[in-house]
Amino acid sequence: MSSSDGAARARRPGSAPPGRRKDAQRNYDRLLLEARRVVAEQGSAASLEEIARRSELGIATLYRHFPNRTELLRALYEQALAEVEAAASDALAAPNAWQGLAGYVERLAAWLIDDPGLLPIIEHLGAAEPEYRPGGTLERPLAELIARAQAAGELRPDVGVADLTRLIAMLGGLSRGRGPGAARSWRRELGVVLDGLRAENVRNPLPGEPAG
Repeated sequence: MSSSDGAARARRPGSAPPGRRKDAQRNYDRLLLEARRVVAEQGSAASLEEIARRSELGIATLYRHFPNRTELLRALYEQALAEVEAAASDALAAPNAWQGLAGYVERLAAWLIDDPGLLPIIEHLGAAEPEYRPGGTLERPLAELIARAQAAGELRPDVGVADLTRLIAMLGGLSRGRGPGAARSWRRELGVVLDGLRAENVRNPLPGEPAG
């Protein structure tokens, strides 16, 4: 990782680099706000010109803050990530292991569904920067919650972090292309997923090997 990359990771998500003027910070915030809306509408290939236009800024200003599309999408993702990190603390403090795990899965699914641009952003970053894994911030508490629930005999023993992250992504994708009612009905599918994860409901072992 370069020193510039390290500085970018160290600053607060959604903030311009240290030393920027207040007007530069305002422009940065406006660009991120409109980018989030446009990416939610158009996906990761969203028009950068449209983002600048809606921000009432020139495209040159956008490129001064974000030299390329990947930098912009990374900033959007890190901003969104900061909004959900507190959910991990709440889940780990839950009265019992299953309640903590189920609450965390629900919170992460809601996070993806409430912001339709997140899954396209994650897909873009995964292809553009395979070594960039900010999702570890979410996966570490998920691994601890899984271990607790399995130790308590509440979660089936043959699932791991990769299984749950894929299920969460599937739930998060329910609102894509399904109309305005989809975001209201996804908790029905969540109930099916959670029941399928309970140790008491296991009838057959899962086929295949655990995902890496």
